[in-house]
Amino acid sequence: MPSNTAAQSANTSSTKPPPGSAATEPALNPSPKQDQRRACAELTTMNANPARQRLTTQRPTDDEPVFADGAGVTVEIDINASPETVWTLVSDINLPGQFSDEFQGAEWVSDTPEVGAVFTGRNKNKLMGEWEVPCTLTHHQINEVFAWASVSAENPAAHWRFDLTPQDNGTLLTFTMILGPGPSGLTMFIEKMPDKEAAIVHNRQTSQAANMACTVEGIRDLAENKITPTEETP
Repeated sequence: MPSNTAAQSANTSSTKPPPGSAATEPALNPSPKQDQRRACAELTTMNANPARQRLTTQRPTDDEPVFADGAGVTVEIDINASPETVWTLVSDINLPGQFSDEFQGAEWVSDTPEVGAVFTGRNKNKLMGEWEVPCTLTHHQINEVFAWASVSAENPAAHWRFDLTPQDNGTLLTFTMILGPGPSGLTMFIEKMPDKEAAIVHNRQTSQAANMACTVEGIRDLAENKITPTEETP
């Protein structure tokens, strides 16, 4: 997804259960098996370059954000590798499945990864079980931006976006997510418990922030050859 990281884009959501779930973009491969997922602590132990994260809103507010505020997350990390190297990882829709405890994998519906192309993401968590999410690429600028909308391109459950910015020592990778404005599993919970809306939104932000931080730290370690890619098994 394109430029304005914190405010313009976001990612994932869900069709059956929730949205706000992270369907990242992998190559045209099946999803990683659950027992192949890497523990975040395993990736970041003794690492002096952790991901930097913050909770965001598109609409300024002095109160706890609610759904209509465009609540989201921005995570960024410095990577000692070229944008070209980082791009091969962020444009692989299956790769985040190695690091997220919610996103399980994805597969392309469209033949070519370009703006308007569609892939199906698979997610799983304790509250909502398992669900699939149709996702549409909204930005595909090679070595710069990879972004998608979940559920509906016109009224997404969430926006997701990777921005790659060249630096003297490599690449600044920014990963952003914005919830809504479309319906999702999250809005379903809010409708059931409207008095707890702020808490529900905050919990979704923090859970996504943790998975997003794990994902960019895993991308960093792969790009810097600190870990090797997970082999897929049939």
